[in-house]
Amino acid sequence: MRIKTQIDGSFEGWTGDTIVKLMNGQAWQQAEYHYHYHYAYMPAVEITLAGGRPVMRVEGVPVAVPVAEVSIECD
Repeated sequence: MRIKTQIDGSFEGWTGDTIVKLMNGQAWQQAEYHYHYHYAYMPAVEITLAGGRPVMRVEGVPVAVPVAEVSIECD
């Protein structure tokens, strides 16, 4: 699995339960606690498998964070 896209809007880092909406319409939630502040507008992201589970790398953030795909409702 390899997904390359961008975050839809601003990213303010990982806070423990961060949900990230992507330009391809998917949404992913942080699956493991990690805190790292990093502001970026529409940064590139790559989701790959590491140890059998998906991890997200955000442009400018030095650590890949485990994530799980979630569904979100649009207003």
